[in-house]
Amino acid sequence: MSEPQVKPPFDNLRLLWISAFVIAVDQISKYFVGEALVLYDSIPVIEHFNLVRLHNTGAAFSMMNQAPAAMFILLSAAVSIGILWWLRVNRHGQVLNALAFVFVLGGALGNAIDRATRGYVLDFIQFFVGDWHFAAFNVADMAITLGAGLMILDLLVQALSRTKADKAS
Repeated sequence: MSEPQVKPPFDNLRLLWISAFVIAVDQISKYFVGEALVLYDSIPVIEHFNLVRLHNTGAAFSMMNQAPAAMFILLSAAVSIGILWWLRVNRHGQVLNALAFVFVLGGALGNAIDRATRGYVLDFIQFFVGDWHFAAFNVADMAITLGAGLMILDLLVQALSRTKADKAS
């Protein structure tokens, strides 16, 4: 008789292709916007949506826009190292959390590439209603937001599972 096969733990590092895909789509889209538009140009696409070219030297919503690009690059590097470490050591079937982290990783690195090569992040997606405009953003920002949303979803799923388990016992 042969020994039963033990299934190896899930390797979160296999999900890094998602980060690479986010970085590629982010950088390709920024390249084309950078070639097509000059700073502050705007192209209406559909009602309430423009392609624009804006340079963000700060963090989200241009906060801390006087901070040096190196500070944001170092922060992105630290976050990326932390995420890679987590992906390597946590193999407990936390796929939703791992997906969240690879989206955040791809977005953080996409924006870090901008800061390292341009000194700013190129934002180009703009939604508006009347005179109100939401802060312009890019593909990397969408990936970071998606990752944060998946983290919240994972927390909610875990809380519901604990609640059901508590009621069952």
